[in-house]
Amino acid sequence: MAGIQPFTREDYAARMARAAEEAAAAGLAGVVVTPGPDLVYLCGYQPTAITERLTMLVLSAGEEPQMLVPVLERPDAETAEGAGAVLLTDWTDGQDPYNAAIGLLRPEGRYGISDSAWAMHLLGFQRTLPGTAYASLTDVLPMLRAVKDEHELARLAAAGAAADAAYGDILKVRFAGRRETEVAGDLADLLVSYGHSQVDFTVVGSGPNGANPHHEAGERTIADGDMVVLDFGGLKDGYGSDTTRTVHVGEPSDEERKVHDIVREAQQTAFEAVRPGIACQEIDRVARKVITDAGYGEYFIHRVGHGIGVTTHEPPYMVEGEERPIVPGMCFSIEPGIYLPGRFGVRIEDIVTCTAEGGRRLNGTPHEMRLVG
Repeated sequence: MAGIQPFTREDYAARMARAAEEAAAAGLAGVVVTPGPDLVYLCGYQPTAITERLTMLVLSAGEEPQMLVPVLERPDAETAEGAGAVLLTDWTDGQDPYNAAIGLLRPEGRYGISDSAWAMHLLGFQRTLPGTAYASLTDVLPMLRAVKDEHELARLAAAGAAADAAYGDILKVRFAGRRETEVAGDLADLLVSYGHSQVDFTVVGSGPNGANPHHEAGERTIADGDMVVLDFGGLKDGYGSDTTRTVHVGEPSDEERKVHDIVREAQQTAFEAVRPGIACQEIDRVARKVITDAGYGEYFIHRVGHGIGVTTHEPPYMVEGEERPIVPGMCFSIEPGIYLPGRFGVRIEDIVTCTAEGGRRLNGTPHEMRLVG
């Protein structure tokens, strides 16, 4: 992880304190965090294996962070980067873990709880402490992880650069005559070779398959004359990459060039609209207007963007109805597309962060249509 500064105990302590304060401001008794991205973000801990055994971090304003862990996993929890800022309590197989949780929760408290919490655990809390109530963290604290500090931005930039390098190399491989799965495998290998520890997706949508925005790479053989949507990303140093470019096998038709140019204009126009204070929905609106004005509005069938951080999809979302203002440090995708059923699709995506001056791209590969063999 050369060049990337590790997060410190103080970093995690500050995150946990901020989460507790934001929960109190939202009228909550605190937050309950189970294994998943929220736990990694807040205290740097991820159990070796996520099982049915209960692990829970509880954060409440004015109180020391506390985490309940299975006794057999306590040694691992103690080595987490943020463990020094957390009071650990353990429980043993054969005990009721929800009884062990009683001392960590207020009997009549309303808590934000991780979206990734297992239903069996939530039901266990409600059975043991029937006076408690719970709400999804995405609903009550959607911006908990949204604004990135300089060290997070450095990781996101490095992940974006690695994805860009993978794109540069995939342009050199043979497309025509190969299956989508083969090109997807090449992309996955390239992401790993450029430092990704986890590959989340490698969409390779050729010809008519490109009209399905989340097409799983299949056994279709890519042919000369195909438009090919390449959407790929994953985690590097714990933070996400996600980029899309659309290439063409051989010479494109006039219509294919036209559609690609419209999407490119929509992506650029949306990027230029990024600035502090503008509502998230405005980024969707300006991209959608370009595509609608060009006569393809009905073929743009998804939101224009999503947040990214310790996961590749998280709040904020660039979508109609999201009136939350963009602030410096937010990171999100801008990915307009046009999808013509049974024919082809085009999408162009960059990860963007907001600065005091406007948007800054974390992907730097050209938007022009590249021709491949």
